[in-house]
Amino acid sequence: MDKLLSDGSSGFELPAAVIVEAVQGEGGLNACRAEWLKGLSDLCKKHDILLIVDDIQAGNGRTGEFFSFEFAGIKPDIVTVSKSLSGYGLPMALVLFKPELDVWDPGEHNGTFRGNNMAFITARTAVETYWKDDEFANEVKAKTKVLGDALQAICDKYPGQFKMKGRGLMRGIEAKNADLTGPITKRAFERGLIIETSGPNDESSSV
Repeated sequence: MDKLLSDGSSGFELPAAVIVEAVQGEGGLNACRAEWLKGLSDLCKKHDILLIVDDIQAGNGRTGEFFSFEFAGIKPDIVTVSKSLSGYGLPMALVLFKPELDVWDPGEHNGTFRGNNMAFITARTAVETYWKDDEFANEVKAKTKVLGDALQAICDKYPGQFKMKGRGLMRGIEAKNADLTGPITKRAFERGLIIETSGPNDESSSV
């Protein structure tokens, strides 16, 4: 990317922004490495490109920290959050800007999930309850180890056939043969477990 953006004859115009998920959900539970995210952040700063992190699915503690990119030590220009943000599954979404980028006039920036009074109350309560100290984050990290060990045990039982992917509680197993995920999902459902497939070929499964 840096070579293309630095070369005036590459044919690529400078983008206004880069949008990235630190952990992809539907994309197949692909988790960015800290070094990769730092490199992307440095690249955006070098070329004056906005870095936008889509934290709608991976944020709010799913990786053990409130934001899924915190482990990399980066500070995006814009962050989108939603899903469990309200703490109770109520519809709510926020776009977080660096102060110098917030040029909206009052009421100009609007959206579908705005103005849900109950969601604002539950969101505030969730933040003040779960994020008042490290207890909740540490609990997520402890559960992450339990989940990771269990999934890795499955992968070890079938060497070369499966690979664990993701980070935190956003984890799953990728099948080398994508045709296996359909029968696995069906069998899991028959035994009372609902799992979802993701990835370009539905090759990854997660609870």
